[in-house]
Amino acid sequence: MRSVVLIPARFSSSRYLGKPLVKLLGKSMIVWVAELSEKAVGRENVYVATEDERIADVVKEAGFQTVMTSSDALTGTDRLAEAATQIDADIFINVQGDEPLVDPKDILKIRDAKINDISSIINGFSWLSEDEDPHSVNIPKVIMNETNELVYMSRAALPGYKDPKNAPVKYKKQVSIYAFTKEDLSAFREFGRKSELEKSEDIEILRFLELGKKIKMIETKPGSLAVDIPSDVSKVENALRNNPQ
Repeated sequence: MRSVVLIPARFSSSRYLGKPLVKLLGKSMIVWVAELSEKAVGRENVYVATEDERIADVVKEAGFQTVMTSSDALTGTDRLAEAATQIDADIFINVQGDEPLVDPKDILKIRDAKINDISSIINGFSWLSEDEDPHSVNIPKVIMNETNELVYMSRAALPGYKDPKNAPVKYKKQVSIYAFTKEDLSAFREFGRKSELEKSEDIEILRFLELGKKIKMIETKPGSLAVDIPSDVSKVENALRNNPQ
């Protein structure tokens, strides 16, 4: 089975225009992510899916492959689904282009979980650190059952509680590494719209719940940081300076 990493990278991000090209310690963020993905699956199995030639030029200059997609993809996963039609592979690992601290070992962990449970969608999670706010809308919180299947994911601080003594001691957050088959991605795209929950929460994996797909959550290394807004750049750069990878 051939496994590839497919990185969605959109220039026209509503919260941060040109985000994939932001410089982190002098290197474009999308190149950081591609290089870490290369450590997991090899350079020949890393692709960047983008609608913008500026991103494609930077990626190709760094020696990586690109797949051009349309500019009107509803979500990053829709962009991946479009790109996947142009790639001959069995497993598509989605690594977000704004996660320059992703651990290559976690990419492989997600891939192996998909190989062992091919019918499920695979997604990563970790525990929030003490300096992360569970009430931040920029952090999707994960609700799982006792067999690590996703029940729900929300930008609200979940699980909730009625009695303060039952308040959660700590929270789980989504880590944006996923594994799909081409069929998974095709079904997602063919849904044709954002589901009501997906639209409200702005969390695209929720669409798979509407499709009746089981989503298996796999624990990954804590400490993942994403660049969601410009103020995240400095803290991500500090983390990169101390990153042992």
